[in-house]
Amino acid sequence: MGRYQKPGFWRSLNQAWRGLLYTLKTQGHMQFHVFAGTLVLGFAWWSKVSRFEWLILILAIGCVLGAEVMNSAVEIVVDMVQPNFHPLAGMAKDVASGAVLVTSIQAVIIGITIFAPLLYRFVGKAF
Repeated sequence: MGRYQKPGFWRSLNQAWRGLLYTLKTQGHMQFHVFAGTLVLGFAWWSKVSRFEWLILILAIGCVLGAEVMNSAVEIVVDMVQPNFHPLAGMAKDVASGAVLVTSIQAVIIGITIFAPLLYRFVGKAF
């Protein structure tokens, strides 16, 4: 067998966790998204959303976190390949950041759609 051996499942899983933890430790935006997602899930629990709404919220949060991880990967590779400023390198980073923006906007719209009626009822009862 050659020098390269296909990693086993547990090794691949360990490497994936290592990458995820690296992103969480080093990327402020990832930390913000995890914090915001945790708040949203806490609010969902408090407001007793339906099972379907739970699934949609989890999917939206997962999309944002996944996009942020991929954005970090793109930035690392671009910095490795092109350590000096280059317009295309900057555009690659901007496009990857745009993917995070798209998923974040989607998540906000989902959150508003799910929570606005609940907040409206809550505020209506308070006054």
